[in-house]
Amino acid sequence: MTAAASDFERAVAHVLSGLRAGDVVTYGEVAEEAGYRGRARSVGHVLATSHGRYAWWRVVAANGRLVPGNEAEHEHLLAEEGVQCRNGRVMLRR
Repeated sequence: MTAAASDFERAVAHVLSGLRAGDVVTYGEVAEEAGYRGRARSVGHVLATSHGRYAWWRVVAANGRLVPGNEAEHEHLLAEEGVQCRNGRVMLRR
């Protein structure tokens, strides 16, 4: 993380750093846990611009959808951690 990182980015990074193999959360859950409810899209932006600094594959859309256009890699990385996917979606536990 750069010295110019915002409070939001630092809070999101803290949440993401706590995720472990096999954990799957939604963008909205990350935003809420970081203290920024309603900023799910901003979480996606942090992940998209992080250059692989965070385990982006552990974060999915609210409906379990994998990253559009990158579903194969997303599913592969989750499968390596024991997470089952079907039809481009992870089966979220509620």
